[in-house]
Amino acid sequence: MMLVTDEEKKIRLPFSRGILTRSIMLAGIDVGLAYAIASEVQRELEGAAKRVVSTDEIRELTYRKLLEKGLREQAERYLLWRKLKRRKIRIAILIGGATGVGKSTISTEIAFRLGIRSIIGTDTIREVMRKMIAPDLLPDIHVSSFLAGEAVNPPAEVDPLIYGFGMQVKHVSTGIEAVLERSRREGFNTLIEGIHVVPGFVDLKGNEFMYLITVPDRDYLEGHFYERARYSLRDPRKYIENIDRIMEIQDYLIKLARKHGVPIVENVELEKTVERIISDVIRRLEKSRG
Repeated sequence: MMLVTDEEKKIRLPFSRGILTRSIMLAGIDVGLAYAIASEVQRELEGAAKRVVSTDEIRELTYRKLLEKGLREQAERYLLWRKLKRRKIRIAILIGGATGVGKSTISTEIAFRLGIRSIIGTDTIREVMRKMIAPDLLPDIHVSSFLAGEAVNPPAEVDPLIYGFGMQVKHVSTGIEAVLERSRREGFNTLIEGIHVVPGFVDLKGNEFMYLITVPDRDYLEGHFYERARYSLRDPRKYIENIDRIMEIQDYLIKLARKHGVPIVENVELEKTVERIISDVIRRLEKSRG
């Protein structure tokens, strides 16, 4: 068994091809090629009869393998991400979007690749609030986001759907701010996802990045609902019956994203969506480091 030493952390751990594969994927390499490169690194180290290897040696060898394959941009990006992790730079990623656009799937994949262990869904925050606050005090949090307009009394000149949705977002955003504040205070990375992640409702600070996920049209969204039903107990009919409301909420979110400069990512292919978000996070981190 080959051991990996980290002089800075003063630890020794068994070499893991899986961990190295995930690290290489952060450079924008697909999983197949990343695994192949990690395997090459492992074979070369084992061929040199290495029983103990440092993290620096692995990083340098991986960088060289990427260059050998003509992947200079990805190689530089790999080094940058390793540097950011070594400096323990905290990040928070917030993924928003209308019901059914794929936020949870995207968020799980991003968190896995970036090694983020804390994933919070805003529906979980809302569920906690429901247990603590009676319906007669905050009726909007006790119904679906696209039905919140029916639980409140909006002004006559305001769209009930958007007004009710906004009220629900405002209340749940208090919980989002609390999660972010704890992340800042304790210095751990976190990912927050959900329909209540809305541009303009949350005050972002250093190394906190928000993205809005969208779908091209209602037919695409309907397909998402049927696909989601294969892996959960959520009845797609409830959402399809309200699909026009959900699309109206998406239009509202897009307007807010453009107003507040939040990147809009159309989710047609999972891999491309994830790659675009991770690439943007790393680019913005690099820019902030000068």
